Amino acid sequence: MTKVFIDGSAGTAGLRIRSRLEGRAGLKVTVLEGEARKDAGKRREMLNSCELAVLCLPDAAARESVAMIENPDVRVVDTSTAHRVAPGWAYGFPELSAERREAVIKGKRVASPGCHAGGFIVLVQPLIEAGILPAGALLSCHSLTGYSGGGKGMIAEYEAAERPAAFGSPRQYALAQAHKHLPEMAGISGLESYPVFCPIVADYYSGMLVTVPLFARQLNPGYTIEDVKACYAAKFTGPVVRFTDAMDEDGFIASNALAGTDAMEVAAFGNGERMILCSRFDNLGKGASGAAVQCINLMLGADETAGLAL
Repeated sequence: MTKVFIDGSAGTAGLRIRSRLEGRAGLKVTVLEGEARKDAGKRREMLNSCELAVLCLPDAAARESVAMIENPDVRVVDTSTAHRVAPGWAYGFPELSAERREAVIKGKRVASPGCHAGGFIVLVQPLIEAGILPAGALLSCHSLTGYSGGGKGMIAEYEAAERPAAFGSPRQYALAQAHKHLPEMAGISGLESYPVFCPIVADYYSGMLVTVPLFARQLNPGYTIEDVKACYAAKFTGPVVRFTDAMDEDGFIASNALAGTDAMEVAAFGNGERMILCSRFDNLGKGASGAAVQCINLMLGADETAGLAL
């Protein structure tokens, strides 16, 4: 019986992870309820008496939890931004390479990807790795997300009986170009510069569409959109991430089409001069709790897709 402690089980990601792990054979899921969640002594005890700690906390609290762990046998999956580019931490996106998959399987410390960041990295990293896109490319990224990506606070704001009229329209944010996902987006994808990043929250619960526009001349010489598609098709064959030539519905792409699932679709559209690279998924699925559960499965030697909705 593997003892899994979820530190921060009351948040959106923590609740989903808990629901997917509880009741599974061979796992004993433990949490702290109520005021006990704020008791540092009890947290320390739980963190050091489990075999796998899953951190569903803000960045500062996640760092605090890691610092509390003294038992060398405790493995950690952190869903916060705190450790995604930190030395000694595996990045929990196994589809990116065999090496990253092995690092998750064997990892003592695994950082689960961010939602916006994962959608960008899945589009850019394969192209840089294959030599199709130069690491020095100057890119931009638009990312449309449902309001659940903002956590319990934003969910309450959007679902309140009385709310500002502006909430009924898409709202762009992170205007100062200092979003906390930027180091992850560049560092994991292999880009030399941060992209211009335009995240947008809209009035629907969950689902995400990440788009990277490109001029064909930004690719390395000799490469075309067909090479981009072939790269994706070879790399992303499922079961979680898959290339598709049919992401759109009559020329439109619905950003919430994969809501409620843990799958991710990758596609490229355009022509010989311009193209858009697109990834579609649920910000609470492959963008959050689903990604963490996939990492947990790999770390525990379980079926990679156990507990996932695909």
